[in-house]
Amino acid sequence: MKNIEEIIKNTNEENQSKVNWTKAWSTKYPILKTYQQEVDTEKYKQEIRKLLNDLQETYHYNELDAMLVLKDILAHEYLDKK
Repeated sequence: MKNIEEIIKNTNEENQSKVNWTKAWSTKYPILKTYQQEVDTEKYKQEIRKLLNDLQETYHYNELDAMLVLKDILAHEYLDKK
């Protein structure tokens, strides 16, 4: 766990932007390779955008902070239902 924490701490946005995260995670979670051909992604993108905008307007978060908060809420919702 310490190794992962160090990697996260030492990774900057420039390095992160060079990684195709969908491709990287799809080796562990194959659904990430195929869902875009099956799912109406525009529908979900519109709803996600509404949630992001609401977080920005209500709490005065910038785009990145709103995305991180929404992502964390989603992760907790998923984990709480397991």
